[in-house]
Amino acid sequence: MDYALLFTDFSKNHCGWSQQRLLHECLRSAIKTGKLNSGTRMLATRQLASDLGIARNTVLYAYEQLATEGYVRSDRRGTFVADIKLAKVRDEHVSQLLHPGLSQRAQVLPSRQPETSLTAAFTPGIPSLVDFPIHLWRRLLERAWSSTTATQLNYGDAAGEPLLRAAIADHLRASRGVICEPSQVFITDGTQSSLDLCAHAFADKGDVVWMESPGYRGALNAFHAAELRIHPIAVDLDGIAPSEDDWHKSSPKLIYVTPSHQFPLGGVLTLERRIALIEQARTAGALLIEDDYDSEFRHDGPPLPAMQGLMPNAPVIYLGTFSKTMFPALRIGFMIVPQGFVAAINDLVSQSVSRGRTADQLALADFLSSGQFARHLRRMRRLYRQRRDGMNAALERHTRAFGKVYGTSSGMHLVLALDESISDMKVSANALEQGIVAHALSAHVIGEVKAIRNGLVLGYAQVPIQQIDEAVRKLSKIIKDAKSF
Repeated sequence: MDYALLFTDFSKNHCGWSQQRLLHECLRSAIKTGKLNSGTRMLATRQLASDLGIARNTVLYAYEQLATEGYVRSDRRGTFVADIKLAKVRDEHVSQLLHPGLSQRAQVLPSRQPETSLTAAFTPGIPSLVDFPIHLWRRLLERAWSSTTATQLNYGDAAGEPLLRAAIADHLRASRGVICEPSQVFITDGTQSSLDLCAHAFADKGDVVWMESPGYRGALNAFHAAELRIHPIAVDLDGIAPSEDDWHKSSPKLIYVTPSHQFPLGGVLTLERRIALIEQARTAGALLIEDDYDSEFRHDGPPLPAMQGLMPNAPVIYLGTFSKTMFPALRIGFMIVPQGFVAAINDLVSQSVSRGRTADQLALADFLSSGQFARHLRRMRRLYRQRRDGMNAALERHTRAFGKVYGTSSGMHLVLALDESISDMKVSANALEQGIVAHALSAHVIGEVKAIRNGLVLGYAQVPIQQIDEAVRKLSKIIKDAKSF
């Protein structure tokens, strides 16, 4: 078996995937299709890494994943392709169920976390739901419904309720330095909905979009679905750092950034880099998509203002959501577009966006304009800062020997960067079996860029402080066991 040829051919049809995912999917496909028969001895990990010109950890990850899925087995003699007759029958059955209606892009989407894990420690992006003032929210909803007229039961404004758009504009001008009028605010079903709209409204098939690496997989999925060309840009601890070669060789149409709390590493894009990025984007005729998802929770020092308001008429589309500040089930986000795009986006959303949920939007407008939202944020900042401090202390006690912590100054999660001798994928899988969610950092790496790429993304916002130390202690043991494997 010519592994190099097999890997090269497979890679041609799966651009944008990480090396880890490419090798894992390539070998799994070869086993399923019979190119690697049952009983075949796989190359040693060092030999395969050398033949393919990739890191040995990438091969180790692929073999471990295949073993977990039952495609290979290991003993003292090496790693062998398992007898997968049952696996083939299962996969053929699934293919029959999916064929012919499911697109190729849908079939390569990553698997979701189990629903039971969505609120477990340490799931990223989940706020402290038990601390949301649900009784107040219920009263606001009742008040909104009591004032709703028969006319408002019809399809609403596709751009969103005017009262909510005005309340969001007022809030952002005061809290984030955003420069906008209510007409520039468009209500969406959340950040993913905003990203889908951006990908289709501001770029054409084949256009180049820059993405941070490691970066947000939801944005990657939106851009892949719009058939854009992904160009990964490595991030360091100060955020995205494109080189002159990036600007000259792969000029972008869109640039997706998370400047307030880079996802997932947690760095804050410096003011100098923000200004330079805006100026370079303007020169290149590119639009910046500023995902300000975690800006409300700055723990150390004053928050930097949003990029959108740093310069007049900045080429920035600003995205925000209430899923982190309130609760995910609300499903309300927003985007702010430059003034010159308002008429065109109005026309687009009026023909393609669902309309409704008037009462929810009016209740949210009341929550914002009454000052209750600001008070809720103040309470959550104090709570999350306490939990961040507790998380830092627990990690220092239990995991200091395994890695380094990044991204603690803002947001609701941090990253534990692991020693390269530890597979973050293996730790993540083993932790989930024990009821702990620890997303693998390597799963967020896009392309082959030099970046921090091995670690765990750990959310702490929803974890009571009295439970943090024990959960970290359990995670530490899982990491230790993986290191000794």
